[in-house]
Amino acid sequence: MARRALTTTAAAFATTAALLLTACGGGDDSSSDDIKGAGNSSSSPSDSASPSAGSDVKRPVIKLPSSFRLTFENWTSSDPVEQAVLNDGKEQLRAGYEAIIENDPESKNRAFYDTKNGFLQSRQWIRTYTDKNLTVIGKLPVFDPKVTLSKDKAAASLSYCTDESKASTRNRKTGEVKGNPAGTDPEVLYVISMGKNAQGVWQAVSARSERGGCAK
Repeated sequence: MARRALTTTAAAFATTAALLLTACGGGDDSSSDDIKGAGNSSSSPSDSASPSAGSDVKRPVIKLPSSFRLTFENWTSSDPVEQAVLNDGKEQLRAGYEAIIENDPESKNRAFYDTKNGFLQSRQWIRTYTDKNLTVIGKLPVFDPKVTLSKDKAAASLSYCTDESKASTRNRKTGEVKGNPAGTDPEVLYVISMGKNAQGVWQAVSARSERGGCAK
């Protein structure tokens, strides 16, 4: 499926010619008070709405076509705050792929789940597809989620893994389909720093990724 994983925090949404974004999980064991970017969240408006656990704020309805399947494994927690992070983290990822598929780097749905700085990164990442007339197809499992909360539960680190082995890009004009080059590790670990805004939405502040970083 093929997106080159980045190793720098700001670059995780912004980089090169690879194909997909998803991740593997290893939570941040450091004190959550040190989670970078916490408290800097700001929401963007969204017109359509759907319910989400733990908040009455209206959330956008994210729609993905049957040609691209994001599956989320074990995406549950007995802790209601952790579950809220998982819920919004899931929709943040779905909104990113919706933006790619709809050829919309300015996606309001994605912006809803990002801080202002987070959306700058997201927009760069989306444009690595849209500027090359690429969309995504296939199946992308998202698994092994882990949430680490700050002491005041206003910030969090969400990590998860993705498996790109059955995902590809397709050129909108030529129809050419490409996956990862042979020998590329299909699993990517993502670590997303998140903050809760005044409306109770967990938004992405920054992200980093590591191809091959998922536990075997």
